Amino acid sequence: MRSKILLIYTGGTIGMNRNPATGALEPFDFRHLLEHVAELQQLDAIVDNGQLTSDDGRLLPPIDSSDMTPSLWSAVARCIATHYDSYDGFVVLHGTDTMAYTASALSFMLENLTKPVIFTGSQLPIDQLRTDGKENLITAVEIAAAKDNDGHAMVPEVGIYFGGRLLRGNRTTKQSADAFRAFESFNYPCLAEAGVDITYYPERMLKPDYSKPMVPHYNLDNNVIIFSIFPGIREDIIQHILHAPTLKAIVMRTFGSGNAPQQPWLLNALSEGTEHGKVIVNISQCVQGSVEMSRYDCGYHLQQAGVISGRNSTVESAVTKLMFLLALYPDDIDAVRELMGRSIRGE
Repeated sequence: MRSKILLIYTGGTIGMNRNPATGALEPFDFRHLLEHVAELQQLDAIVDNGQLTSDDGRLLPPIDSSDMTPSLWSAVARCIATHYDSYDGFVVLHGTDTMAYTASALSFMLENLTKPVIFTGSQLPIDQLRTDGKENLITAVEIAAAKDNDGHAMVPEVGIYFGGRLLRGNRTTKQSADAFRAFESFNYPCLAEAGVDITYYPERMLKPDYSKPMVPHYNLDNNVIIFSIFPGIREDIIQHILHAPTLKAIVMRTFGSGNAPQQPWLLNALSEGTEHGKVIVNISQCVQGSVEMSRYDCGYHLQQAGVISGRNSTVESAVTKLMFLLALYPDDIDAVRELMGRSIRGE
């Protein structure tokens, strides 16, 4: 039986056309997208079009991914959950700039996912001669349709397919604005590679419980901020951030293996923030490697201030995980801290 795949277009370069008058890229109709990729008809899969709607049922137009919001993440999750039992897999077309954020968010919002949710896009519009969009789209659909000998999905998780590799969604970062291999997973190996054949690595995949249903979550709490430590960082600015009345959590990007200046004012400020219920997560500014706050004395002092190690999580994963957990446990900050310290979706 042919697999059924739902294709969800959120916007982005892959579905855009160049306006001959202005030279600007503009979204065009979904049907035109399929017309430019007639090869999809050759796949052993039925591909349908999914429409994003708001929580009150309004159709949502395609957007530039720079305008992505948590409410739109919820719309994508809602679309997948609504059609979950009718399709074997899902392909989400998305602009590259915030794709890693959306893929990370969806990995947390779709609990016990047993079917593929594959994000892809392109660096060039799909109607351009040298576009990377055709290969990305065709292979993403093929991956979403693939099943193992037991009839289960080959990739039962959220992934990003781009430039010949399938990467875990919440392990991925955009690392190039120009290259066709725009994404990288610096701290976790790829889930599949596409050459003449598609090579899957099942030992790297998440293992869902097929006896239990997928549980969607739609609520997110975005009272979160990301800031980077740098030489010369000012006390008054940090104090202003930490005392923001609605702020609940911080992703703090530190040096190396999780180090920050040992200035008393900074450690005192962080201690005060955690004592007042704020969750502070330590993520390295290095794209590869892990936070190990016990390695150096300055990292140890961050631990003493109540800062949580984000280990080798990406910034995109850490911030979306915080949004998810803060909404899931609005009155239990200890649960948020405990879960931020361990992996719940392979992040």
